[in-house]
Amino acid sequence: MDNSPSLNMPSIILASQSPRRKQLLEWAEVPFEVLVKETEETYPSHLPVTEIAIHIARNKALAIKQTLKSPKPVLAADTIVVLGDRIIGKPKSREDAIAILHDLSGNKHKVITGVVILLAENETAFADSTEVEFHTLSNTEIEFYVDKYKPYDKAGAYAIQEWIGVVGIKSVSGDFYNVMGLPVSRVVKALNQLHR
Repeated sequence: MDNSPSLNMPSIILASQSPRRKQLLEWAEVPFEVLVKETEETYPSHLPVTEIAIHIARNKALAIKQTLKSPKPVLAADTIVVLGDRIIGKPKSREDAIAILHDLSGNKHKVITGVVILLAENETAFADSTEVEFHTLSNTEIEFYVDKYKPYDKAGAYAIQEWIGVVGIKSVSGDFYNVMGLPVSRVVKALNQLHR
């Protein structure tokens, strides 16, 4: 008999290949399996900024839900970076990554993660926003980071848990883990609500 402690968290489907999201769910002791389908990361132009990430996450979750034979919570998330009124996605090239980091250097930006959890006919959806301020970064620092860490799969061309976050970030206002890709404490609360 297994006497190990348990939080009785429901097992979920994570509709994301992100190693950061997987790591955060593991840290939170949420049992999960990963299922991913390619979906277009597009959105209607009239959507408010906070709705964009939710819209993209919803499409990811629906794509997986349609393939399931038994009802299990499906969790999907999408993270965008917003500088002023400009939405910054993943860099298309080395030059693009360098240009994005020059734009973020010395400035504040927002990181918004949209989360959608689907179970049967129920949907839980929310967006979490964190403000991040970079120190002024030199061209040498930016090129070093891009060439060593190759942040081409990351919105805003950086990961806060890597070198650039350790040495380049001046302040974070809001949920740190949201910047990593998942506001995990809110996710856990939402999952607990599903099973009350």
